[in-house]
Amino acid sequence: MAVNVYSTSITQETMSRHDIIAWVNDIVSLNYTKVEQLCSGAAYCQFMDMLFPGCISLKKVKFQAKLEHEYIHNFKLLQASFKRMNVDKVIPVEKLVKGRFQDNLDFIQWFKKFYDANYDGKEYDPVEARQGQDAIPPPDPGEQIFNLPKKSHHANSPTAGAAKSSPASKPGSTPSRPSSAKRASSSSSASKSDKDLETQVIQLNEQVHSLKLALEGVEKERDFYFGKLREIELLCQEHGQENDDLVQRLMEILYASEEHVSVRRALDSWLLKRCSWSRCSSLCVFGCCPGIPEDYDSSCACAIPRGISVIVVVVIH
Repeated sequence: MAVNVYSTSITQETMSRHDIIAWVNDIVSLNYTKVEQLCSGAAYCQFMDMLFPGCISLKKVKFQAKLEHEYIHNFKLLQASFKRMNVDKVIPVEKLVKGRFQDNLDFIQWFKKFYDANYDGKEYDPVEARQGQDAIPPPDPGEQIFNLPKKSHHANSPTAGAAKSSPASKPGSTPSRPSSAKRASSSSSASKSDKDLETQVIQLNEQVHSLKLALEGVEKERDFYFGKLREIELLCQEHGQENDDLVQRLMEILYASEEHVSVRRALDSWLLKRCSWSRCSSLCVFGCCPGIPEDYDSSCACAIPRGISVIVVVVIH
């Protein structure tokens, strides 16, 4: 089991941002340049494999994670390894995956102390442990997602092309002046081109605004369901002794990575063992299981407690 570390105060042993990144790159052979890139969670997963071999499957770790849901996937694996090794530290996943500097610096400072308390000095080849997976650093979270290419107005102007293509005047010859009709036509063409560009910019800005609103909505929805899952986890920990079998199944679902089918089968298997559908249907009050009669008996003695049944429905649906 792991040696827990609780002190998070700044001491003389606390490393600077540059030193801590150099330490991470040296230990697990990565190429990170900023503390914010630790938001992917991949480095922590490899650290846990190094400290406690077998506590985590590196095959499931997304070392090339670039999106937030991939970061969350890695941190779920890290949470499961913490639980397996009885590490008491609560991982602030919602803050870390945002890629903010201070949140990631605080967590890696704590992890450095945790590493020092648990490392036994054994040799470890991080590249071999990854089994050929390329460990590509995640993109800098500070970079702008929406960047429109800048175009030179002068370069695209019709008059500029005309100026470049006009032949040089011969010595002694009088340069011919364009007629007023040609000047008016050229000016009208340039004005129309400018309006088209302005219209295009407005449309692109509207698209960017719509995408930002959609992204904010998705993030709010994700945070909402993540909070629900966290409440479920705490409820399972609180009632672990009362409903041991049920809680164990729910914890397996919470810490599962992407094996949704196997998780659903595991829950269905437990439900079939728990209750006989011929005499009770209160296990599925929402009618999500096929073959359940609608006139269920809510007073059945083998029904799941109300709070737990809601948990099952939330996790599956």
